[in-house]
Amino acid sequence: MNMKRINVFRNKGVRSTAVSSNPGSFESVAWGKINFEKAGGALVFAALLIVCSIAVGCSSDKPKSAASNDSSAMTQTPPATTPASVPAAPVIQAAAKPVHKKVRRAPVTLAYTDKSSGVTFQYPRKYSLKTGDAADKLVSSDPVPMDFVQPGGVAVAAVMVPEAAYPKSDLASAFFNVSVNKALTEEQCGEFSKSKPAATTDAAVPGGTAVPEETTTPAAAQPQPAKLMIGDMELLSSETLASQGTREEAAKYYHVFENGACYEFALKVTTADVENQGGTTHVDRGEVFKGLEKILATVKIKSVEDVAASEPAVSQSTAAATPAQ
Repeated sequence: MNMKRINVFRNKGVRSTAVSSNPGSFESVAWGKINFEKAGGALVFAALLIVCSIAVGCSSDKPKSAASNDSSAMTQTPPATTPASVPAAPVIQAAAKPVHKKVRRAPVTLAYTDKSSGVTFQYPRKYSLKTGDAADKLVSSDPVPMDFVQPGGVAVAAVMVPEAAYPKSDLASAFFNVSVNKALTEEQCGEFSKSKPAATTDAAVPGGTAVPEETTTPAAAQPQPAKLMIGDMELLSSETLASQGTREEAAKYYHVFENGACYEFALKVTTADVENQGGTTHVDRGEVFKGLEKILATVKIKSVEDVAASEPAVSQSTAAATPAQ
């Protein structure tokens, strides 16, 4: 009933025409009209649903593609940082490898330099070096401390051979020492107080060369000291053999005049009585002298001015704390 009213209001012209021509067909026409309008509305509604679903589907597809692009971009980003972390493994392996340190061996020889006299030489590391008062005490303890013709000599340095170098032998002591006498002239430096001229076998000194004696020397004249060349230095040499109780000392002395002073280089070998000492043997003094002569072969005498110029300046406080050499 309500539906008929609606149609009456919407289709006045149709209703009037239908009523005037065929009053009995009003209801059928109106009902057909109603059915047509219902079917058309359903179609329109269905079309609207399709359009909306398509629109919604398109709008939903676009964010998915963007999201998929973002996700793919995010998944592709980590490989860019992967190479930076790759070197970490070799670093750990390198740190785990053992480090082999190079061991530096100690030098076989040591060098000595005396600033006041300009004397330099090298000596074995295992030998004992004494300077200043210690050297003077060692030299003064021998039967022939120094072989200058006049007093005034001062011991500069001494190098002692250790007892372990000749075990189970009668060697009491062996050393090389340097002394300087500034009170002698060059002529007096060529003389010796108690020694006798050394034989020409001194040429066996490593690096040394014996100077032949003059054949014109008269037979009645005193024999002249042997000469030995070490570098550009010409040394005069002599030998002594002294005894003190059961001790026996053989010594070789070498003199040279440099820097306005007389330099003496002494090689001394002392042996003790081996009686009633089981297991000891007599040491070969020649072998001991060869070891001391190797030190003599390295001797050099520089001018005091050159030594002072090559050495850095030392303050008085430092000089007082440094042992005398």
